[in-house]
Amino acid sequence: MSDIVDGKRIGPASRLLHAAKSASGTLLGLLYPPTCIACQAATGVPHALCASCWSGIRFIERPYCERLGTPFAVDLGQPLLSPAAIADPPVFGRARAVTEYGETASALVHRLKYGDRLELARALGLMMVRAGAELLKEADVIVPVPLHRWRLWRRRFNQAMALATIVSDESGIPCDPFLLARVKSTRQQVGLTKAQRQENLQGAFRVPADAKARLKGKRVLLIDDVLTTGATANAASRALLRGGAASVDVLAFARVVTEA
Repeated sequence: MSDIVDGKRIGPASRLLHAAKSASGTLLGLLYPPTCIACQAATGVPHALCASCWSGIRFIERPYCERLGTPFAVDLGQPLLSPAAIADPPVFGRARAVTEYGETASALVHRLKYGDRLELARALGLMMVRAGAELLKEADVIVPVPLHRWRLWRRRFNQAMALATIVSDESGIPCDPFLLARVKSTRQQVGLTKAQRQENLQGAFRVPADAKARLKGKRVLLIDDVLTTGATANAASRALLRGGAASVDVLAFARVVTEA
């Protein structure tokens, strides 16, 4: 006699194995109850936000600037560009993000980047797939913002790469982290002005010679964890376009939104 589990027919041996796994999962749930991925409070399901942290996420939804993805306070009923996008157009085509960079978003990004919480990449990446659905429909390849080799060695992993892997797996769009290299070891961007950030990133990115054939004519979706002034996204996009990309859009988990 056989049973159907997850749409598949299984025999007695597989049924026993499935039951054992279920029991093991239940036991682990009792010993280590699921907690909020941001604040560690108890939750009903693993890898989720508690009600308090969920309410603290300021999701970015329309109306927003069609170029920068920054939210508008008032819906005027038609696609618009923000004054910032008109006065200083970005190098990339469009940017989208899941949420404004607030307390909860900051905690999530910090845990992923510095707390060795790689499991957070899946939760954040899934939200990014939804927020970037329109960009993903037009993308040919996903590229994470790279780290310089020395920073990658110190940090042990690239958070943008972790997010890009999830976005790629969920969307079916291939991820190629070798289309863009960070060839200049820049200082930390925190605390720098927009002009200082741009100067700091001058010449930081390059498309390797052996990657130009793969990049040529491709519509790139660039992935990062946080968009602040857009200096990193602009510098990376400029290198990709010079290297042969047809276009570059940007998708991040969070973006800093300043009051106009």
